This record gives sequence, structure tokens and C-alpha cells, in this order.
Amino acid sequence: MTTILEDRPLADTKANPAIKAADRAALSLPSEYLSFRLGDEEYGIDILRVQEIRSYEAPTRIANAPHFIKGVVNLRGVIVPVIDLRLKLGCDSAEYNAFTVVIVLSVRGRVIGAVVDSVSDVLALAADDIKPAPEINSAVEADYILGMGCVKAGEAQRMLILTDIDALMSSAEMGLMDSALH
Repeated sequence: MTTILEDRPLADTKANPAIKAADRAALSLPSEYLSFRLGDEEYGIDILRVQEIRSYEAPTRIANAPHFIKGVVNLRGVIVPVIDLRLKLGCDSAEYNAFTVVIVLSVRGRVIGAVVDSVSDVLALAADDIKPAPEINSAVEADYILGMGCVKAGEAQRMLILTDIDALMSSAEMGLMDSALH
């Protein structure tokens, strides 16, 4: 299974004033997040970072890599490092099953795969649907949390941990980005 999200270029607003008004309206739309599960928790990442969603295939292991870097895969001629977000973010277990997928991300010009338990959907969140992350002691890595998304479904409400995937994938311990790109 592969789902490709296409890139759409911005319209030339100088050539057509009507498009300029449409672009302004589009800019006021809520931000969109891809929701996915890691263990019992639901997370969200900026949909604009998602290149595609693929079914899990065992990557080629790299010697001496940290435990959360599972290896690399060849994605149409591009060698892509695969990070198991369940291991990186400290989930209790990381079982590979039919729902396990790899979210292929574009972060700072680099293509990276992120293994997650499952993907749910794309959610549009207005600014007032996003609450600040709670203050947590320094033992918990909160540097990668943008906030908490409150998703309403009728009377029910669920929380979505909005993740700063750029900061997470660019962290020094990941070792995926050159220091010149920071």
C-alpha cells in the first residue's frame, strides 16, 4: 500500500487577481495534521511534511546505529533512513503487524521514513483547537511537542499530541541533519 500526496505549486497571483483572493482565503484555513498512533497515544504532524505513506517493509540494517534507527530503504532510487518513532519516543512495545506503516517525510530537504503503529486521517485544526503543551518536568522530552490538538466528534473529544517533526528529526541525537542546515 502506498499513498502519495501530491505537491501543488502556488498559483501565480500577479497574473490573475481572482486567484489572489482565493489564495488569501486558503491562507486563513486551519492547519492540517496527519494523525497517527504510537501505542495508546494519538499524534499529529504537519501534513505539509508528509510525502507519502507506505506499508512497512523491513529496512536494511546499519551497523552501530541507535536502536530507534531501523536502517534504510531504497525508495525509487533514493536511500531513505527509517526511524521507528515508537522506539524513539519510548512506547512500551513496537510490534510490526499489518497496520504498521512508514510515513515518508520531507524535513529540511531530506527524505526520512518514520515507522508508526497506524495512520488515522488528516485533520483540520483551527487555532482555538490547539492548546499549549503542559509544563512537564525536564525528564520528559517536551521540546518536540507543539501543543495539544482538541478534536471534537459530536459530544466526544480526543486529544492529539502535535509533534514538531522538524525539531525531532533535526535533533543532534538523531544524527540525520548536517549542522549547516540548522
